[in-house]
Amino acid sequence: MRKPGLYYDSHFLTEADEKLLVQWLSSLHPLWENRYSKHRPPPSGEVQRQLLRPVYWLGNWQFAFLDYYRPPKGTRFRCVRAEPYPSVLQKLVKKMEKITFQQFRPKDIPKGWKLNTCLVNFYGSHLGTGKPMDVARVGEHKDFEPGPVASLSLGERAVFQFVQSQGRGRPSRVVFQQWLENGALQIFGGERYKSHLFHRVQRVEKKTGIQFPIKVENFKTRRINFTFRYVPEEHILPLKEFPSELLEDLLPYVRELAQHSPFFASEIKNI
Repeated sequence: MRKPGLYYDSHFLTEADEKLLVQWLSSLHPLWENRYSKHRPPPSGEVQRQLLRPVYWLGNWQFAFLDYYRPPKGTRFRCVRAEPYPSVLQKLVKKMEKITFQQFRPKDIPKGWKLNTCLVNFYGSHLGTGKPMDVARVGEHKDFEPGPVASLSLGERAVFQFVQSQGRGRPSRVVFQQWLENGALQIFGGERYKSHLFHRVQRVEKKTGIQFPIKVENFKTRRINFTFRYVPEEHILPLKEFPSELLEDLLPYVRELAQHSPFFASEIKNI
């Protein structure tokens, strides 16, 4: 399926690549992040909260308390240099970039654009002492990184919607929705789908019974999504270049990552 500014291939991922991806994913130790921190506290009237799902980043890590990457103003000290892509993702990213240059208008692809950043989201249910709590959803938002965004899905299919905001206190209007299937690639960009509309994951099915072997305690993962974006290299900084107060907030997360990641262990030594 292809619309101007939107590309979808339901069979992008081969069985062999899917097997390699799942094998690599089983080696990760995703993080549970909090939205705020000691030096970036909650705004007045809000409280500290944990993100709905565990995450992992490649290329750079946009910690939630740093408020993500939001150009043109929100670019300084937002992106911490992170692990490079594993070989299976390097190959897939090259294919995604080639498709993007073939399918999207040159004016919608900024100079220097490449898919050098990836957010891995783990969708599923909290498993506590009571009834499991399904948190497999994402509220409406925009991705502010410049240029097209590529999304690769594994596991149960999800309802993905592009929506038009109707103003504060009013439900958004669904402009377009589609199922994101296992192994599917979605790429969106341009004025309409990237700049004008918001997008959200409304729900994730529970039909196949799949459970990925992800190292997250008390969490059952049934869908994994890779969202590839572009961040200019000058806005990606090594850990040692962050100011001391932000470094204080970052270190607990990075120390947790360093227990299983030689890359982050090395970053700590370089401070």
